Amino acid sequence: MEQVRGRWGLLAYIVVLMTCFNFFSHGTQDLYPTFLKVQHGFGSGGVTALTIVLNLGAVAGGFVFGALSERIGRRRAVVLASLLVLPMIPLWAFTATPLLLGAGAFLVQFCVQGAWAVVPAHLNELSPPGARGTFPGFAYQLGNLFAASNAFFQARLAEARHNDYGLALAIVCGVVALVLALVTWLGPEAKGVTFGEQG
Repeated sequence: MEQVRGRWGLLAYIVVLMTCFNFFSHGTQDLYPTFLKVQHGFGSGGVTALTIVLNLGAVAGGFVFGALSERIGRRRAVVLASLLVLPMIPLWAFTATPLLLGAGAFLVQFCVQGAWAVVPAHLNELSPPGARGTFPGFAYQLGNLFAASNAFFQARLAEARHNDYGLALAIVCGVVALVLALVTWLGPEAKGVTFGEQG
């Protein structure tokens, strides 16, 4: 941890950032099958089909925003993806037909995983040169730990409102998208750093 000494502020920032990212991802995916089954009465076939659609959106978003971050920077790409998800939330959480739900699932995951596509490069660029294996991995896992309560929180929120999972998904997605955009925008960027340099 020699390389981390004196960079505790950076470590704390990245842990907060990864907590936001993990809430963003898990908050839009973990209870989505439950939302489809409980709130909309979909069987396993319908849930599987819509899960495939959302994963196609995730892959497409990863390609688009990963490439875009090379042009406009890591922070701008994450902020853009985070804010673009906001107008997609009503389509994703409050419609009822398979076609509209599928469109919403595709678009939301396009944005969510588009933001996530920037994470590997961004974390490694921000990490101290001598700790590019340990530093991002440790910060990532702490963020994951702090976001682990998400499914429990969303389920309780939904159950308290007569199993309104759509509302629980929408609240978490919307709030976290805004917080992630703010935390990212206020943070550092090291795009273009030369790996191997000591600093």
